[in-house]
Amino acid sequence: MKTLSLSFKGSLGKGHSLKLNYANDGLTEQTVRDAMNKIVESKLFQKDDDLLYLKAMAAKYVTTTDEVIFDSSQD
Repeated sequence: MKTLSLSFKGSLGKGHSLKLNYANDGLTEQTVRDAMNKIVESKLFQKDDDLLYLKAMAAKYVTTTDEVIFDSSQD
């Protein structure tokens, strides 16, 4: 499975991430930056006094692979 992981810095200086499971593959840097900036500008995500997504820091695709050890679901 491929996930788009977006990293932001919050208003208290902590790092926060937003992981999108069904993002389009092969997005350009500019497209992702623009989308992240819209998230920042919306100021929708807040916990207590911390604005979670204050500054866009990084974006990357993360690919995970499942390695089945056993599967008894078909028995």
